[in-house]
Amino acid sequence: MSMINYASREINCKIVYYGTGLGGKTTNLEHVHSRVDPESRGKMISLATETDRTLFFDFLPVDLGSIRGFKTRFHLYTVPGQVYYNASRKLILKGVDGIIFVADSQAQRAEANIEAMHNLFENLESYGYDLETIPFAIQYNKRDLDNILSVEELREQLNPAGVPDFEGVAIEGKGVFETLRAVSKLVVKTLN
Repeated sequence: MSMINYASREINCKIVYYGTGLGGKTTNLEHVHSRVDPESRGKMISLATETDRTLFFDFLPVDLGSIRGFKTRFHLYTVPGQVYYNASRKLILKGVDGIIFVADSQAQRAEANIEAMHNLFENLESYGYDLETIPFAIQYNKRDLDNILSVEELREQLNPAGVPDFEGVAIEGKGVFETLRAVSKLVVKTLN
C-alpha cells in the first residue's frame, strides 16, 4: 500500500501492469516512460529472466495535484508474462495500490488472458487483497490486429464486474494514458 515520505513530502503509490506474456504490458510502460517529462520521471529499470523481463520506473505526475500538501509519486511495474515466473509475479503485487490488466485482444490468446486473470486473483488472495477494493482497470490491447475478439466478448470473459476498461494499441500509444489516468485517479481517491 502507499508509502509516505515525510522528508520529501511525497506519497508513493504502486501500480502494477498484469497480463499475459507478449500482451503489451512492457509496451505500455515504455510508452508512458517516453512521454513523461524527464524531470518528472525516474529511470526505467529492467530485471531480466531467461525469457522475460520485469520493468519498473517511477514518475511524479504534475496534473493530479497534491494531497494534504504531499505530492503523489507513482511507481509503475510490469510482471513477467509467463506463469512460470509466478513467484516474481506474486512478489511484485506486494503492496500494490492499483492494477492495470493488459489483455491481448487476439482470439487465439483468449485462454491465456483468462488464465492470467485467474492467476492475478490467486496471487492477490494469497496476500489477503480483494480486487474489489483495489483500483483496477482493464486495457484490451492490440485492437489494430486481425482476428481479434469484440470488446463485448472480452468484457464477458474478463470483466464481469464492470471495472473501467479501455481499447488500446499500446505500440501506437492508443489507450495507454487513458487507462493509466483512470487507475491513477482511483488510487488518489483512496488516499483522500
